Amino acid sequence: MANLFSILFIILVAIVGGIPTIVITGYIPVMIAQKIYRKVKYGYSLYR
Repeated sequence: MANLFSILFIILVAIVGGIPTIVITGYIPVMIAQKIYRKVKYGYSLYR
């Protein structure tokens, strides 16, 4: 029974930690593309 709870806890921790990690990692290229687009189209700084 304790083994079942351990497995469920590990699955829960993997979901809680994994989803934000995937979202943040996926958003980094989007953010860079947005900054480059704004630089080319509007002439904004990449740091703005």
